Amino acid sequence: MIKSMNIAWWVQRWAELHTDKPAIIFEEQKISYGDLCKRADSTSCWLQSIGIEKGDRVAVLLDNCPEFIDLFLACSRLGAIFVPINFRITALELDYFIKNSRPRLLIHGDCFSNMVDSLDLGNYMPPILISVAGNKNHDNHILNLNSEIAKFEGRRAFLTRSLGPTNPEEPHVIMYTSGTTGKPKGAVLSHRKTFFNCLNADIFFELHFSDIMLIFLPLFHSGGLFIQAAPIFYKGATIVLHRKFNPLRVYKDISKYCVTKFLGVPTIYRELLKVAPENKTDISSLKICAGGGEKVTEDLIKKCTEAGLAFRQIMGQTETSILLWASEKDPLRKPGTVGRPVFHAEVSILNKQGKIAKPGEIGEIVVKGSIMMTEYWHDPVKTEATIKNGYLHTGDLASMDEEGFFYLVGRAGDMYITGGENVYPAEVEKALKTHPDIEEVAVIGILDEKWGETGHAFVIKKPDSSLSANAVIAICTGKLAKYKWPKKVTFKTQFPRTSLGKIKKADLMDDTFKKNNS
Repeated sequence: MIKSMNIAWWVQRWAELHTDKPAIIFEEQKISYGDLCKRADSTSCWLQSIGIEKGDRVAVLLDNCPEFIDLFLACSRLGAIFVPINFRITALELDYFIKNSRPRLLIHGDCFSNMVDSLDLGNYMPPILISVAGNKNHDNHILNLNSEIAKFEGRRAFLTRSLGPTNPEEPHVIMYTSGTTGKPKGAVLSHRKTFFNCLNADIFFELHFSDIMLIFLPLFHSGGLFIQAAPIFYKGATIVLHRKFNPLRVYKDISKYCVTKFLGVPTIYRELLKVAPENKTDISSLKICAGGGEKVTEDLIKKCTEAGLAFRQIMGQTETSILLWASEKDPLRKPGTVGRPVFHAEVSILNKQGKIAKPGEIGEIVVKGSIMMTEYWHDPVKTEATIKNGYLHTGDLASMDEEGFFYLVGRAGDMYITGGENVYPAEVEKALKTHPDIEEVAVIGILDEKWGETGHAFVIKKPDSSLSANAVIAICTGKLAKYKWPKKVTFKTQFPRTSLGKIKKADLMDDTFKKNNS
């Protein structure tokens, strides 16, 4: 059964059935399914030649490129555990990822050499092999990825039951969380999870063999790898891969390659809308534009629709990929909804008593089924705190209406208590965003001698706005109970963000603490 759940096998089958069908289009280079299968074969052979075995971790620090996918497929075939690393991190964060995952091999791009070289990898145990993807000359002990793989062109990896994955529950990927509220955790994702996530994405995107999926989200993240790339390979369709996001190039390539679908985060859609007047290309091929990563406003959905971006909303996380989805019409009929549960999962809301919440009752979103992660890598404490009684607790607070539509309230960790009353920052943020001069807002709870905690609103004003702190607080009048009003307001020009644009509230809290204690 593992073959049918293994992405490397899907590519192999498509290579047999439709050898010349384009699998990847990257910087004018077209890679067919036949070519992609051969590249995965060569990469698998190279990994075997340097001693990579089933269960070994292979860490990859690359931007979006075909080599990233080659390595992903090769690890999938061999049963090695693929560890994609955020290329926007610091050397200190990279050190943490390596010490946590203990990879046998680290592959990085030329542009990350200085960061990798700053680490004392020679003293890591067990020893780490280093390979560089690029054309620069390096020390003799560092392997050049491209030239090494070229030695195995035309060869195929030798597999036995002890070499390749044989059980769909075996680890496929260790993907680190974004770390908005603390240190990233390594979510262990099985082959089974990859497969059922692809089935969900297939239904949501209405995927077809003829689809062209544009990917500009980073492949190190679930949105790029598991919600777009993997489902496309499952369906035998084509991806147009961008190394990084460029709004004008997005419009250009939609027209050039007749792109039918893509996924973005709200920040990206705002950038696309900014340059929309400059776009002179035909984007009529687009059928579905999906958005996730954070709650999407009704205003943004409306503007996207008017601009020809047929918007569908998803909600999920690294540990589960897609959990909830909404069609183009759902937000119009159900303002504020993030959709209903995906097909292949049991998604519920549990109240404080651990019971299924009644319609309108606030509780935590939990999930059970084949799209769950297995565990947090080498962290049984956090695993036990997250997976309880067979349910994965997402940390997202929501309510559900009579028709089964979910409405996000906030993060369980974001909630603060002021004067004995629970306050959910998302509710306060929603009220403040109604003011036309506010571009973005983030609310956190801070310590207060009188109330225990109070709200602190961080606000990005629109250009030329003269909005004052008192005026921000006054927005809450008639919209929120007074105990929910923020007591402090700080204006910012930008927010600290994760690679996918999520606001890093932990950094805002740290900055606030430092200022209050300086």
